[in-house]
Amino acid sequence: MQDLRAHHPLAALLKAAGLVRSTFYYQFKALDRGERHAGLKEKIRTLYEHHKGRYGYRRITAAIRQAGELVNHKTVQRLMGQLQLKSLVRPKKYRSWRGEVGRAAPNLLQRQFKADGPNQKWVTDVTEFKVGAQKLYLSPVMDLYNGEIVAYQMDSRPSFELVSGMLKKALTRLRGNERPLLHSDQGWQYRMPAFSRLLKQRQLPQSMSRKANCLDNAAMESFFGTLKSECFRLDRFINVDQLCDALNRYIHYYNHERIKLKLKGLSPVQYRTQASATR
Repeated sequence: MQDLRAHHPLAALLKAAGLVRSTFYYQFKALDRGERHAGLKEKIRTLYEHHKGRYGYRRITAAIRQAGELVNHKTVQRLMGQLQLKSLVRPKKYRSWRGEVGRAAPNLLQRQFKADGPNQKWVTDVTEFKVGAQKLYLSPVMDLYNGEIVAYQMDSRPSFELVSGMLKKALTRLRGNERPLLHSDQGWQYRMPAFSRLLKQRQLPQSMSRKANCLDNAAMESFFGTLKSECFRLDRFINVDQLCDALNRYIHYYNHERIKLKLKGLSPVQYRTQASATR
């Protein structure tokens, strides 16, 4: 009808369509509001697809603002609802408790999940993936300063070599005077004397959660939930080799590109790099 107004009187068009004038103007304004957000909707959809559905409205808002455009988070939330775009749901994790093996360390972390600088507090754990009849285990270590995955190791079994290999990789990231606290659950791998010796050689204090209390290692639990919802459950994998490749790519993405709201809308590596440049 709006196109026909250039050739016919509005009154005649309204009569032919059986519309009253107020209804026409109401619908016209509603369409105009929709067109006004057409560009924003496209940006939201592009970001959502680029991050494979991993971003909810808060991160979408932060990403748009990071690109230099002021936008209200409620507007983004409403438009995502119109576009039927939603973030994903998180699953549970593998449990490594096998009874009393070795000696448990005290809980030195005490749920103090914040750190003032890099390599002061690390957390680690093991999680399990299943692809058909095959299993894959991932052992990462996270820096609580910025949530960065410092190092990780993957294997088809939850062996001691899985966690010791991870730890050896992580230790290469440390400077001579850095001795972060390493916190884990009471999984049998972390209670092995050989694991404690690796820590003592570099004078790293060891901390463990209380038995069967996942809240004591909530930061690592949160990462596993994010990893599984944003990577593992987002695709269908034929074999563990394909999954390994996806996990490698996701962890790089998580460290370098995926923004965290508590890091001022920066990725872990961006936050660490920016902080070191201002010191």
